[in-house]
Amino acid sequence: MTSADFRTNPENYCYRHPDRQSFVLCQRCLRTICPECQTQMPVGVICPECLRDQQQQQQAGRVTRMPRRRGPARARATDTRPLVTYAIVIVTSLTYLFTLIPGIGDTVTAYLAFNSAFLFPGIGFQPWRLLTVTLVHASLWHLVLNMLALWALGRSLEPLLGRGRFLALYLLSALGGSVLVSLLAPGTWVVGASGAVWGLLGAMFVIGRHLGVNVTAIAILLGLNLVITFLPGSGISWQAHIGGGLVGALVGFIFARTRAIRAQRRQMWLLIGVAAGLLALLVVPVVVYG
Repeated sequence: MTSADFRTNPENYCYRHPDRQSFVLCQRCLRTICPECQTQMPVGVICPECLRDQQQQQQAGRVTRMPRRRGPARARATDTRPLVTYAIVIVTSLTYLFTLIPGIGDTVTAYLAFNSAFLFPGIGFQPWRLLTVTLVHASLWHLVLNMLALWALGRSLEPLLGRGRFLALYLLSALGGSVLVSLLAPGTWVVGASGAVWGLLGAMFVIGRHLGVNVTAIAILLGLNLVITFLPGSGISWQAHIGGGLVGALVGFIFARTRAIRAQRRQMWLLIGVAAGLLALLVVPVVVYG
């Protein structure tokens, strides 16, 4: 699919605001809706028409599961806040504060940081480290730079993709960074959310290309970060950065190519396939270095 094809496909635009592109579908009618038209429900987001239908059914006594108060529902309909982004920033920042507490800080870091040695059953199988590596950082500046990048990228990507897809992108990118570290730098201690953040950059680059957006600035940012990553003595895990960026780009490609309503199930299975493939690659260091 070219960027021109993407821009001319009405399924990629909000049905109520044809000038607004979105990746989010109403969970009932499966029409594309922009952040302004979304109402957050326990099972996902729905469009204003479906919300009105449910409210009318509730008034008629046929549906009893709808919220009784309409005020919060209307408020959520225009809620465009990137709540997943905010939650990740808050949890990561709180974890860093815990690592500063004398007596327990080092224990917290040692328990959450990633080292491929803990994927070997004989040493101590601790698979959570593949993802919890994003919660611990080497310094305050390390934390601040990653969280600023996450905040800047999340404000654009999360409303576009939807909260579920954005969280899947972040976690799969983090997993991709840990997997490449396991393959190319076994036994190395790694901390930080850089791999996941690079995944967001990679996804934004790919999605931006499909949307027909000028991605020159993103390409320059990726290039500069790549140069800094490979500087001698930088102490940066380039494996985590590259792994996260590649997986993020792949997930972004999946989102862009499975945008049509009929492709939603295929999108889910492709994401599951990416996760399964990454986990399968972890067998390689266990066999080679074990």
